[in-house]
Amino acid sequence: HVMALALNRTSGSQNAMLASRSLDGGLSWSNPATLILDTDGVAFFNDKNSITADPTNSNFVYAVWDRLASNGNGPAYFARSINGGISWEAAKSIYNPGGSGQTIGNLVTVIPDGTLINLFTKIVNIGGIDIATLAVIRSGNQGTTWSQPFQISDLLAVGTRDPETGTLIRDGSILAQIATGPDGKLYVVWQDSRFSGGLIDGIAFSQSTDGGLTWSNPIQINSDHNVQAMIPTVHVRPDGVIGVAYYDLRSNTSDPATLLTDYWLATSEDGLNWSESRITKPFDYTTAPFAVGYFIGDYQSLVSSNNVFIPFFVKTNSGNFVNRTAVFAAPAVFMVTGKSYIPGSATPKRSASMGRRVHENIQRVKKQRDSRRLHFSPRLPRGTG
Repeated sequence: HVMALALNRTSGSQNAMLASRSLDGGLSWSNPATLILDTDGVAFFNDKNSITADPTNSNFVYAVWDRLASNGNGPAYFARSINGGISWEAAKSIYNPGGSGQTIGNLVTVIPDGTLINLFTKIVNIGGIDIATLAVIRSGNQGTTWSQPFQISDLLAVGTRDPETGTLIRDGSILAQIATGPDGKLYVVWQDSRFSGGLIDGIAFSQSTDGGLTWSNPIQINSDHNVQAMIPTVHVRPDGVIGVAYYDLRSNTSDPATLLTDYWLATSEDGLNWSESRITKPFDYTTAPFAVGYFIGDYQSLVSSNNVFIPFFVKTNSGNFVNRTAVFAAPAVFMVTGKSYIPGSATPKRSASMGRRVHENIQRVKKQRDSRRLHFSPRLPRGTG
């Protein structure tokens, strides 16, 4: 199954969510089904979509996204197929934070008893300050009805920058990722600055043993706490081993002309003790396309086959400005460092400077979303925003 955000600026600023399926391993695909169609991209813009095939019942397929309105409101929208993607039921809102509150990064996973878990970031403004939290909602009837949110944690990301030049990196700072283990445990990872008192982002990790009702206090699982880390993704192998892949800047030098970056895989059998392997040799992030910051994409993927982790990721072709980036899959080609470690933990000590930096980061992301929404309006000159 595949899902896409489709745009048609020439026909009234249409934007839509589409889904298609393949019955032959991806060699051919069905004509896309329209899950939602909005004809006024200023009034409503559909964004940040994901699709999940139910591993407990192949008849069910779930699609989620946020539908951003002109007043800033962004409820979580959901559509499902009950016949393996042949047809789709009408899309509906499954959670609305109200007012100018919005969701982003909706992602459905399914635990072994068939319960659906939808992870999302909730953004609200309180007293002029934007606040982000991570939460899940649950459905015990394949998405017919949904619970109220269960909070995982505050999200205290400040975003990443080139340490020498201050240039922004367009990362996944307010997008979390979720995975389900074979025993039904849930794991969530995200960027967070709580471990450094709001100075730099590390990789936060929380788990739930009761289907998302309660969550552990976040721990920091990137091993080098002195450098920025970003864009994590998580997966659990069939044998229960947890994997988290992420980028960090530990190979960077003081040379302002380069931004050397590594991609890592941290693994654990219990969520408490971790070891790491290097996925890539250092590459120069400054080769990346520039879109309100160096940009290689703000989420990657991690899967497994026969208990072998397979990261799916993007890196730059260092110094190649004709073909700046490439997509890679890296099954079992890791360079083992032999480093084992116990993650750090921290209770966030909120300060005015931390709150300001978190607010500014959320504002940057919201402006990026608004710019995309307005860019596809026929009422405005191309390039507005």
